[in-house]
Amino acid sequence: MSTPEKSRAVVCLSGGMDSAVCATLAAREHEVYALHFSYGQRTEQRELQSARAVAATIGIRHFLALRMDLFRQIGGSALTDTSIAIPDAPPAAEIGAQIPVTYVPFRNAHFLSAAVSWAEVVGAKKIFIGAVEQDSSGYPDCRPAYYQAFQQLIRTGTRDGGIEVVTPLIALKKNQIVRLGMELNAPFASTWSCYAEQSNACGKCESCALRLRAFAEAGLQDPIPYSS
Repeated sequence: MSTPEKSRAVVCLSGGMDSAVCATLAAREHEVYALHFSYGQRTEQRELQSARAVAATIGIRHFLALRMDLFRQIGGSALTDTSIAIPDAPPAAEIGAQIPVTYVPFRNAHFLSAAVSWAEVVGAKKIFIGAVEQDSSGYPDCRPAYYQAFQQLIRTGTRDGGIEVVTPLIALKKNQIVRLGMELNAPFASTWSCYAEQSNACGKCESCALRLRAFAEAGLQDPIPYSS
């Protein structure tokens, strides 16, 4: 008896911890088309390397790497503008209290737009993105209302309006994402989260702080290398 063909899904795969868990979840039920973006971020080479490694480990056969230069030219974010320093993480209680300088203005709208375009071409009916609202930096494009609004845009602006944006991690805390990833055997050792460094993670930026705290709260050792 033949195995039924899986439906197709586009997954935004940054190479980070959350996107790796999201991709692992998606691959259980869908034929995944992984989409990665290099947009002038400081660690773009390391993130691309991580995304490719995650895709290979999970068994994703379709991988599209896109380069966007607009964010580097626009600037305004510490991730894409070298004149803005990457700050050390504030105390844990203050993370997410205000939008940090690492916010890339309206970034996820550009990512989702490309994902929708590719989904229309390959016939995918779902787009997965590992956005997280809780235990995060407070980026406005990681809120549930943002994706609800974008969903309406898809309904009115695509050929048949039937593509669904899926955010399976958005209501989870980071330590819950770590535990889920361990249950799914997500390839955490291949991921990269650091905003500043590409060899050893700095251990000081907000993204490193959130990741380290999540693993500690889950009672696990983070498998990637750190400088401090």
